[in-house]
Amino acid sequence: VLAYGDLKRIELAVALAMEGSRVGLMDADVYGPNVPTMLGLTEGPRMETDPVRGELFVPPIARGVKVMSMGFLVPADQPAIWRGPMLHSLVQQFCFKVQWGDLDTLVVDMPPGTGDVQLSLAQLVPVSAAILVTTPQEVSLQDVRKAYAMFERVRVPVLGFVENMSWFVCDGCDKRHFIFGEGGGERLAKKFGAELLARLPIRPEVRKGGDEGAPVMMEEIRALARGLEARLAKLDGTGLEIGNFS
Repeated sequence: VLAYGDLKRIELAVALAMEGSRVGLMDADVYGPNVPTMLGLTEGPRMETDPVRGELFVPPIARGVKVMSMGFLVPADQPAIWRGPMLHSLVQQFCFKVQWGDLDTLVVDMPPGTGDVQLSLAQLVPVSAAILVTTPQEVSLQDVRKAYAMFERVRVPVLGFVENMSWFVCDGCDKRHFIFGEGGGERLAKKFGAELLARLPIRPEVRKGGDEGAPVMMEEIRALARGLEARLAKLDGTGLEIGNFS
């Protein structure tokens, strides 16, 4: 499952694990690999030798999720200045040189844009589906419309859209404040005849949990995870089997 955009992708992976799925999280956002920080992981993968596949990364596990990220391989304050062939090689290693084992769901956190990482992943493995995430304002909708067209071109099904940062409820009142506008996700879903899977509010405790490596689980994310399991089961026809990377 490709998580394209700021999906609270860590919370989604953790929620799937909480629902009983065997979950891996591949942080393919090479230029901003912050998943280890947001999960509180201080130790990276260890190495083991497989007689057939050679040297493999054994990913650490956090909150029931196997995690692989570029953030384990480069210092936190160093940029990744990589060209297309290097990105393709990295995606290939993360798919086939990581001991994922038998997974029900592999969630892939994608970088912004419609570039080399997205194309490499679509070429290398059978991707079950993509989820496209937008905030309500037009500048975000423009980017997601392009992403939808890209996934159509590479024949990756789009399960639907998630609207993030939909509203904020301030202290002292129960009123929803639509800081980034209102209804953008609904308009996007209607345009493409797709489903608006969830609307996620702005909550300061979610930001705090990410900074401190202790992700906060919103009920909206748990509901999204349950719905995702059901939709993937129908899409794949065999439960949640997306691909065995063992």
